[in-house]
Amino acid sequence: MKYLIILSALFISACARNTTVTKSDNYQGLGSESVSPEEIALYAPKNPDLKIMSKVQLGLDIRSPGMGYLTEDGKQLFVGWNVTGSNQVWKLDSPMGFPVQLTGGEDRTSLIAVTPAGQMLLSRDVGGEENPGIYLMEKNGGELKELFKKKKVQARLSYVSEKGDFFFFSANDQDPSVYTHYIYDLKTNKITEFFNEKGLWAISDVWNDEKTLIVTKLLGNTAFEHYLYNIDEKKLTPIIGVGENADYSAAFATSTKDFIIQTNKLGNYSRLYHFKNGVLNPITPDLKHDVESFSLDQKHSKLLYEVNVDGYTKLFGLSVPSFKELAMPTLPANAEHVFAGRTTRNSRYTTLGVSFHNEPRQSFIYDWQTKKLTRWTKSSTPEIDTKNFVKAKLEYYPAKDGTQIPYFVRVPKSCENTACPVIVHFHGGPEGQSQPGFSPYHENFLREGFIYAEPNVRGSSGYGKAWLDSDNGPKRLDVITDIEDAGIFLKKKYNAPKIGVMGGSYGGYSTLYAMTKFAGTYDAGVANVGMSNLVTFLMNTAAYRRPLRISEYGDPVKDLEALKELSPITHIGKLKSPLLIVQGVNDPRVPVGEAIQFKKYADQKNIPVELMLFADEGHGSSKRNNQAMDMTKTIEFFNKYLK
Repeated sequence: MKYLIILSALFISACARNTTVTKSDNYQGLGSESVSPEEIALYAPKNPDLKIMSKVQLGLDIRSPGMGYLTEDGKQLFVGWNVTGSNQVWKLDSPMGFPVQLTGGEDRTSLIAVTPAGQMLLSRDVGGEENPGIYLMEKNGGELKELFKKKKVQARLSYVSEKGDFFFFSANDQDPSVYTHYIYDLKTNKITEFFNEKGLWAISDVWNDEKTLIVTKLLGNTAFEHYLYNIDEKKLTPIIGVGENADYSAAFATSTKDFIIQTNKLGNYSRLYHFKNGVLNPITPDLKHDVESFSLDQKHSKLLYEVNVDGYTKLFGLSVPSFKELAMPTLPANAEHVFAGRTTRNSRYTTLGVSFHNEPRQSFIYDWQTKKLTRWTKSSTPEIDTKNFVKAKLEYYPAKDGTQIPYFVRVPKSCENTACPVIVHFHGGPEGQSQPGFSPYHENFLREGFIYAEPNVRGSSGYGKAWLDSDNGPKRLDVITDIEDAGIFLKKKYNAPKIGVMGGSYGGYSTLYAMTKFAGTYDAGVANVGMSNLVTFLMNTAAYRRPLRISEYGDPVKDLEALKELSPITHIGKLKSPLLIVQGVNDPRVPVGEAIQFKKYADQKNIPVELMLFADEGHGSSKRNNQAMDMTKTIEFFNKYLK
């Protein structure tokens, strides 16, 4: 959609109402600077089981390129690919052609736009700190030119102009909790500020005049206000959502006076509407599933949208302005997910991502003119026959109040007639969702003889507004028992001799809570980058997130008692089963001190807790060697305590 980044992942992953959080006695400065070199060395991962690691590394060698950017003429595809061990940018000159590597090094590098002239705009994050800069590379490769990079500042691209002579970007360089929006002139290298309002704002769409914008104020994880903004007039005009505290996404439809709106305001499920003259007219069916995302092409003639059907992704299209069903390409019937990628500026080509349970996601290009669908990429699966990968099955377990909780489960053939230990994995978010699909990660556990289950507890996305909001703030006290219920049910269902729990981010928090508050339910746990204390977490998370997570977890003043009760560290005295904590030192979301304080308190109480720190990682491991070590030590841990 005009090479526009709609509500960047920065904001989507961390939103809440605009409440001011000040430092208090709970603030301890739990970031990377709080850990000494001696502590980092003490808790560094050591002596992995090389036999297990060799198998893990084979899984990591399975590489699938991203969907990528196709040039206007349809002759070149630029993709992100982690085949070297970290994500870098590659180029293909023909379908299924030989990929040429354009960027290198150990730090994650992402392609964020390609200008009409073929220049590449890139984002690079150093050491997992999540403070990326913006760089330029010529179309034939060469050295990176730094356009904008400042220490402890996040820079995010918003839009590249039609002529490729300038782009919009945002950065929190003036205030860590506020994003100022700038114009970067690629001819003069001049940076001009054009929008700076208090609060968190993102550019959601840019009209063809490149001066009229939809700017979005983020109030919560599901609350957005949308305004028209003219760069010359510097005037904000409300479009929708102002004062409603409701979930809206917005884009221009056919002019600056009518819009495509995605919202669940009028029902339990998210739906698309044509908004004109203050009236929302539905343009997608009244499904009992969420419309998850949508995009428009440059000419505003095609509207593509994805629907989340019980965790599976279905792709649909509408013609604009009639909003009649658009004839879509015929895709493989066994695809579990179909995603819409970018449509070229001339509206001729659209990139589609197609994923199967036993084959990595592949990029297809659909030519709307010739109606031809062409596969462009091929994954690498060295020494592994992915045809034998186990397909996830959708099941349900009952919560204490009778609510049916969905979960996906993979049962290896070796466990079909034999009782095997179960590992329960809780997703991050908490607004995330565990989904079926291709996963070498899961196969590591299946190969070792574990049944692998992934619940979508209340608070997960993909099941409607009521389900998503059921754990907000103190309401989490009413549904947090879904974690305990999963362990009790799955252990009984599969006659498991033992059961383990694991997860990352909110899943790491869920693991810590499972092992403390619900001690005895699980026999071992591995918590990766999880919050141990919700109060200190809210005080110490990155400045842009600190005022944003409150609508999800609760107000540190008003909801203090609930936050304490919901903090794993409150219940650490109940911990009685083996626990491993994994943490990146540079994590800006869940600071390393969350893990350190839990470990120190456990040591004071003589409670055995293992800690593993990665000095060059942030919110999860991104480098290949660290991923291999992380997974190997996790498998070692579960093999030791669940078998």
